[in-house]
Amino acid sequence: MANDGAPGGPPMSETNSMKISILAVCLLCAATAVAQAGGMSAASVSSQVSSVSFQSHEAFASQHAMGTEQNILESSTYSYAQGERPLWEVAPISHPTPLGDSARMIRKEHAAAKKADHIWNSN
Repeated sequence: MANDGAPGGPPMSETNSMKISILAVCLLCAATAVAQAGGMSAASVSSQVSSVSFQSHEAFASQHAMGTEQNILESSTYSYAQGERPLWEVAPISHPTPLGDSARMIRKEHAAAKKADHIWNSN
């Protein structure tokens, strides 16, 4: 038996390679964090207060005339209508079937359906 590790555990070479790979990932993450922070020195982060100022554009907030009309349709005609039509003029008339009638119809279909010829009991 060539198990160099603890009894019942993985071999020592697998344990060492796993530890080395975890250490390498941790070092890579630490180096990335230091690079994002701008180095270890405290001089890279300024303690001075800086205020944010936004540019003002009063011309966009004022009222002005609308632009000229442009037709974005290539060669089709443009039509429009005003007003509303009542729903009873447009929608089809609905006649819902009552639930009791639906249940009776399904019960009749079930009674008329072909039944099994053999019934198997596996007792």
